[in-house]
Amino acid sequence: MTPAVLAGVDGSPESSVAAHWAAGEALRRGAPLRLLHAWPWLTDGRASFADPEDLPVAAQRMLAAVAEEVGARHPGLTVQTDVVLDAAVDGLVAATEVAGDADLLVLGSRGLGGFKGLLVGSVSMAVAGRAAVPVVVVRQPGPETGTESAGGTGAVPEVVVGVDAAAPSDTVLDFAFREAELRGARLRAVHGWNLPASFAVVGFLPSGTETAQLQAAEEKALAAALAGHRARYPHIEVVEQARLGAARTLVEDTEDAALLVVGRRRRPHDLAPRLGRTAHAVLHHAHPPVAVVPHA
Repeated sequence: MTPAVLAGVDGSPESSVAAHWAAGEALRRGAPLRLLHAWPWLTDGRASFADPEDLPVAAQRMLAAVAEEVGARHPGLTVQTDVVLDAAVDGLVAATEVAGDADLLVLGSRGLGGFKGLLVGSVSMAVAGRAAVPVVVVRQPGPETGTESAGGTGAVPEVVVGVDAAAPSDTVLDFAFREAELRGARLRAVHGWNLPASFAVVGFLPSGTETAQLQAAEEKALAAALAGHRARYPHIEVVEQARLGAARTLVEDTEDAALLVVGRRRRPHDLAPRLGRTAHAVLHHAHPPVAVVPHA
């Protein structure tokens, strides 16, 4: 059975956008869409006075309404629903840990808990840092059909992936190349590099010649990191970009991207930070949907 695309929904406009984006992704993959709702999310100001046994029923009604709307706009898509009787973060993370059951989890940027003033809600950030499968956080409302902006009429759609040229992840690159293939998109591989620590210790900036030499070395490292995947996906147009600065490089000039892909290392214990600095910054500041891909 093809693993499902999961989407967390709670009745908010943000989660509705996420559900429609997930529907488009499920159609591209030939996969079913599974809408998930953790019942403690359903708080309309009266939940504290309601019989707890009634809450899953209300959740089922909300899920059914979202499923009907998504199904009507995406004919041929198999839509399933499920109420998870758990807290939002734990319930969503557990849903991704069932082997072979899920391939992707899609969340809205807000509406799942936390403070509305945050660019990305606390639940979405926590799930992105713990889920066993890639998590896509959709912030920018796009067309309700689930298709993304391609940079204007007639523009070539583009998937952007952040690459650590010094330690590239096959898992992250596999995901990014596959997403580009599914969309018939160009892949832009971005490697943000920083000056060697020795310059900070000495306290001066490199000369123009030294900067050019460093840039050439980083471009060579990026080309080497992508060589294997370019050979496996010869039909995909790949643009390589090495620039000074990591997170800034991924945030700038990506507003019209169909998807922005970053990696997240799996941590050996709960005390370690869940998201690296680059993934954290991109989730808060990038405009397109952001996929956070866990890897070793």
